[in-house]
Amino acid sequence: MRTLRDVKVGETATVVKLHGEGAVKRRIMDMGITKGVSVFVRKVAPLGDPVEVNIREYELSLRKADCEMVEVE
Repeated sequence: MRTLRDVKVGETATVVKLHGEGAVKRRIMDMGITKGVSVFVRKVAPLGDPVEVNIREYELSLRKADCEMVEVE
């Protein structure tokens, strides 16, 4: 299983599935990360946290733990 955390800077991936439960999963979905959405990874901080991505024509910073909940292809 490949997650958003595994995507390299400059690559684009498509969301396949969201893992997690309850409020955490709902928060990820509220940020616009839903099944079928393309995610472009712009930057990764030196220690790998946070990750800056482009989704639906806006920029978003995600924690490493949140990236691990997003399965991509």
